[in-house]
Formats: sequence, C-alpha cells, structure tokens
Amino acid sequence: MIERHVTFHLTPGKEKDFENLFKDEYSIAMSKQPGFLSVTLLKEHEKETVYQMVIRFQSLETAATWRDSPDHKALSPKVKSLNRESTVQVYDIIAQKVKGDR
Repeated sequence: MIERHVTFHLTPGKEKDFENLFKDEYSIAMSKQPGFLSVTLLKEHEKETVYQMVIRFQSLETAATWRDSPDHKALSPKVKSLNRESTVQVYDIIAQKVKGDR
C-alpha cells in the first residue's frame, strides 16, 4: 500500500473553489479508480491557503493508472488553475494501527 501527500499552495481567495472541486469532482473521480483506497483533504490551521491531499492506493502501479486516466487529465488543469505551487511525497505504508485492532 502507498500513500501520496500532495501539498497545495493555493492562490489567495481560491480556497472555497478548491474545496468544492475536491468534493464535487476530484474525489469522486478518484474513488472510481481500480486500486483506490482513500483520499483526505486537509487544511493547515495557521495558513489558510495551504492544503494537503492524502491519497492511498494499493500500489504505485494503481496510483500511476489514476494519474494517466482521462479523468485525472481532465481535472488536472482545473486544480492547477487554483494553486500557485504543489509538491508530492510518496510513502510506502509499513505499519498501521487502527482503533479496535489487537
């Protein structure tokens, strides 16, 4: 399992547009992809224009399939129009503890 952390530095004043795009289009399209596990959008407390998207896929290959999909290619320009800069970090998930696990 892999986790991608994408940090977005939005253009000031575009926060609600970004949040709506995530809720109404981006997360829905991503959730239909094979290998998709979860996506979460986080907003920094101290910096109103900094968001982080935390994305989990079964593998690097299934994440790459999403990035190469027609849906991602169609939505990417919309996302880019709302942010000044973005960075990506990819992690292998080594261990996880979920409430209720022993």
